[in-house]
Amino acid sequence: MAIDTRVNLGGLEMATPLTTASGTFGYGTEYLGAVDYSCLGAATVKGVRMSPWPGNQMPRHVEVPGGLVNAIGLQGPGIDEFLSHYVPLYREKLCGLPMIVNIWGGSIEEYAEVAARLDAAAAAASGAFAVECNVSCPNVKAGGHTFGQDPEVLRCLVGEVRKATRLPLVVKLAPNVPDVRPYVRACEDGGADAISLINTIPAMVIDVEARRPVLANRTGGLSGRAVHPVAVKAVWDAARATSLPILAMGGVYEAKDALEFLLAGATAVAIGTAVFSNPGVVREVHDGIIDYCRRHGFDSVRELKGAMLQ
Repeated sequence: MAIDTRVNLGGLEMATPLTTASGTFGYGTEYLGAVDYSCLGAATVKGVRMSPWPGNQMPRHVEVPGGLVNAIGLQGPGIDEFLSHYVPLYREKLCGLPMIVNIWGGSIEEYAEVAARLDAAAAAASGAFAVECNVSCPNVKAGGHTFGQDPEVLRCLVGEVRKATRLPLVVKLAPNVPDVRPYVRACEDGGADAISLINTIPAMVIDVEARRPVLANRTGGLSGRAVHPVAVKAVWDAARATSLPILAMGGVYEAKDALEFLLAGATAVAIGTAVFSNPGVVREVHDGIIDYCRRHGFDSVRELKGAMLQ
């Protein structure tokens, strides 16, 4: 029996429920020859802002039990280079695979301007785009607090980005809040088409012999197996607070992990840190979801959404 793997993430049609997590997959083409792209419904690329950004000093990542702590610092080429070089290369190599573009900025105005530039680029050429707003960035104009930790600021940010683009708008939420539901509702009120979560969890690793932090940035973000149960809980909470589709991520290393997200209420799932050590994980998760559907009598992946028995 053929299983229908198509899903719709806030207006972005995906042939499978799988994408990649921003920051783990470069600009989409770096894994050619290693990852089976036919198993992806979209590729999510590294964060883009208006101007080039150098990121943090080395060392910028360290392995820990159950995952990885990174402080890459959102290194990127800026929107001009992204549109002139990376997007044409992506379209040439990946032949129509939808692209989810993660964006960030130091002000609401910068987010909106980047979104407007993407909107114009999408209108001028073929290919499916979606915008994913990373709201875990410091709001420079408001003293450095992150956009994603104040529901009212978040609502305003999403609203301004919504005005700037007609593309499907996904908002990526941080996990380090007491309750994710007010932030989910703020995104919905602002005009988001979908929610993605979770981003990495703030973390720190200390070299006890040197008595100093391992990372040059001192702190970073934890990803990998260790964050998965936290992410599942966040997805479950979000799904009960909104009817918007959810793109879930955090510690997907096998099909069971992705299935937990779908059963908790997600529409689609992103694979991130696991790809570093096992590029074949994308095929393994894809095939495992199909096998699960066959064994449990589901005709489509869409039927798995929120199908956890209470």
